[in-house]
Amino acid sequence: MSHIEIYTKSYCGYCQRAKKLLKRKGLSFYEYEITHDAIMRDEMISRSGRTTVPQVFIDGIHVGGGEDLAKANESGELDLILGYVNDEIAYA
Repeated sequence: MSHIEIYTKSYCGYCQRAKKLLKRKGLSFYEYEITHDAIMRDEMISRSGRTTVPQVFIDGIHVGGGEDLAKANESGELDLILGYVNDEIAYA
């Protein structure tokens, strides 16, 4: 199973949507709540190069923010990143 990390803030609607998407897919994740944590915020910026939340990492690779995660899910790219293989591909 993939190691998923997400940096969030408590009042962030994009963060809530990203976490809901991950939960809906049955995925567990480590959440770093950075609302009042400057050290974790600086870590997120250092890792992602971005200042906005959420920021999502899968197996140490930066997937992006909430919209990036949603687009990856819609396109099927998220399943590829997670290593899911559907039956059509597996038996082609």
